[in-house]
Amino acid sequence: MSDETMGREDAAQDAEACAEALESLDRIALGEIAFDDAGADAQDKADDETQPDDRDADDSVVAAEDEADHVSSEGEADDQPESGASEETVLLDSLPVDDSLTRELPGLGSAPAVDETIAMGDIPLPSVPSAREAEDRHRKMTPKRRNLMVAGVVAVALVAGGAGYAAWNGYQQEQAAVVAANAHTMMSVQIGVHAAGLDCSTGSKIPVQVSGQDSDGSSVSETLYVDERGRGIKLLPGDYTLSIAASPIAADGTIYTVPTTKAQVTVKADGQDLRDQATFKLKVPSADTVTDDQIDAAAKYAEEGGASSAAAAKILQQAAIARRDAAANAVSASEAQSARDADARHKATNLYQLDIPVEWYGKVATWQNGSTLCIYLDGDVNTPLVTLVAVRDGETFTPDDGDTVLGTVSLGNGYTVYASGPVYPYVVAQTINGKTSDPVSKYPMDTAIELVELTTGNRYTYSQIKNDLVGKDGKADAATKLETDYLAQIMLPSIKAQD
Repeated sequence: MSDETMGREDAAQDAEACAEALESLDRIALGEIAFDDAGADAQDKADDETQPDDRDADDSVVAAEDEADHVSSEGEADDQPESGASEETVLLDSLPVDDSLTRELPGLGSAPAVDETIAMGDIPLPSVPSAREAEDRHRKMTPKRRNLMVAGVVAVALVAGGAGYAAWNGYQQEQAAVVAANAHTMMSVQIGVHAAGLDCSTGSKIPVQVSGQDSDGSSVSETLYVDERGRGIKLLPGDYTLSIAASPIAADGTIYTVPTTKAQVTVKADGQDLRDQATFKLKVPSADTVTDDQIDAAAKYAEEGGASSAAAAKILQQAAIARRDAAANAVSASEAQSARDADARHKATNLYQLDIPVEWYGKVATWQNGSTLCIYLDGDVNTPLVTLVAVRDGETFTPDDGDTVLGTVSLGNGYTVYASGPVYPYVVAQTINGKTSDPVSKYPMDTAIELVELTTGNRYTYSQIKNDLVGKDGKADAATKLETDYLAQIMLPSIKAQD
């Protein structure tokens, strides 16, 4: 039986008991009142017998006063209608014309007007007891009778109070039942998740670790699963801590970085949106950095509830392994090639070593003679980009005809390396504009373009050099600065003394 039903039965029993008490009190009161009335009449009779002289004297005085009043009123009797000793019903037909209910009033024609009050039959009107009568009644009422009347009033109040309490108690029980029902109803809530490329209909769901306490005070520790929209969690009302247990697995085998953040939430209602309190971002790491432990954890949770079946979880696990292995192999191959390229770019003489710029790799070749190293355009030894010469400190260096010193590096071992060569951004522009008959004018256009781009590190195009930076004025300073800045930033820092 529910608490609500028991409460209503208790209220009904209380009301029945109060009614029986009132009925008993009424029977006792009626008997006492009858007894008291008889006693009061007997007492009055005794008083009349013991005090005859006083009452006779009073009656004489009253008779004398009545006779005097009769004499003084005889003069008025002729003008007043005679009235009987007892009340009578006055019929409308017997009234004089002047005393009718409707008569003509001055200035109002024959409009009806109520003139006086007409007695309605022989019904006596209630009268208010005089002060003496009220005092006599109070004097005649015994203390026991008054106590019984007070007890009756109290009993009535108790019955009314009991009924009100029963109604309020019933309402409270209904509310408590609603709260209790909600406390034991699972509530669907939504959290926020961001996982690029994840589609849980083809991949696995996101495992969410839930711990805390529900409204009954019971401890909660379980793993629930949400889709890419953060839906799928059902909890009883309570306070919980949410965190991501492991990575989901996308259909292409993508494994995500698991955030370490935790969120404190309070579940209150069904359909509650908790995204403001709990939002998790799952980033995509480089596939080659994914570990076996990460894949195994993701596969475990996929099998336990994140995927539609254990077989589906196994397929996703294999996709994650294949993706990781392919990325790792690609990185390994790239690193191996970079090592070979670096070895090919690395050059050394008996006094210094350096690395050819990456932008030049595969487009240039070198020749070496002692401590002199020349880097020239691949396939054309007569088109040097830069020539490096080691000179003992204190000695003078003079570049070849047509070359400009583009930079210097002190080796710290008593030698300095000088870098010199043609300023192709200037030379090519002057040749094209007809300012010089240098043999460079015989270069094909694609060669001229490549020379400009190499000596500026592909930072400027041939058209920009020709039309904007140098122009027809033939100023070499701007063009020279382009080349010297590039070499100073890219190649010269790599020149070191030989070990």
